[in-house]
Amino acid sequence: MGEWHAEVLAGLAGLAGLYLWAARAQGRRLSPGRLLALAGALTVLGGALNGPLHDLSDRALLSAHMVQHLLLTLAAPPLLLAAVPPGLLSPLLPRLGLLPLLRRLTGLPVAFGLYNGALVVWHLPALYNAALEHHALHVVEHLTLIATAVLAWWPILSSEPVLPRPAYGTQLLYLFLMSVPMTVVAAFVTLAPAPLYPFYAAAPRVFPLSPLEDQRLGGVIMWVPAAIAPLAAFTGVFFRWAAAEPDE
Repeated sequence: MGEWHAEVLAGLAGLAGLYLWAARAQGRRLSPGRLLALAGALTVLGGALNGPLHDLSDRALLSAHMVQHLLLTLAAPPLLLAAVPPGLLSPLLPRLGLLPLLRRLTGLPVAFGLYNGALVVWHLPALYNAALEHHALHVVEHLTLIATAVLAWWPILSSEPVLPRPAYGTQLLYLFLMSVPMTVVAAFVTLAPAPLYPFYAAAPRVFPLSPLEDQRLGGVIMWVPAAIAPLAAFTGVFFRWAAAEPDE
């Protein structure tokens, strides 16, 4: 079954409580669809940060670690944003003094740079290995990836009038560019002629995969969703744009 970490479960409970508090503070309730999205996000985060996947990621398989990172960046953040009712945060952000900061952080160049910068930096061999060897740094890595991924998805999924989505054409260009850095990192990992991460090269073989085979599998796992997730979002934005155009 793998290990289940109390601090992760407490964090997920706190996150759920934050959503419910924000809705109650505005005299609103989360709709069944929003609750389902929130439950999905919490399930994805819980499965990624606990249990067998977490243990394999931390101790044995680079490929499992890549699955974990994809869940933290391409699955959980869109679900977290989809769980926010339209306009829920618009009255709260100015009151808390957070609106100017969030406007800057969710601007396209900043959101793009923060997310992809974090993605590239954390997959550099030296830092990647350091995170695997030091738990506190590993926690920082995961929190950084989740937070910057939320910022990166915000311009596409924002439901806040005070933080509106950009024009449809701009969203499409942004999504096209979003797939490039992760694809480059995935290609770097997949095509490397030797193991890049000593931690996994020295890890016990729990499956009949050599360290290089595991690394190549991890790169492919990263490569394919890196293209599919932005493409799926691109398709959704395109059809929203088409539906919004007046009939000729």
